[in-house]
Amino acid sequence: MERTVLRCADGHVFTAATFPMQQAERLGPGRLVRCPRCARLRSAVPVVSEKR
Repeated sequence: MERTVLRCADGHVFTAATFPMQQAERLGPGRLVRCPRCARLRSAVPVVSEKR
């Protein structure tokens, strides 16, 4: 199973096995997920990796 790297609104970076509605681009990139670092429901976006 592929894991997604996410960043919450407070700047915490973590991974999740699933990212709700990942393919629904019309709703925008942010989703509400529970951040494991601050234990709050936060808006999170996928971290885009730079490929060089």
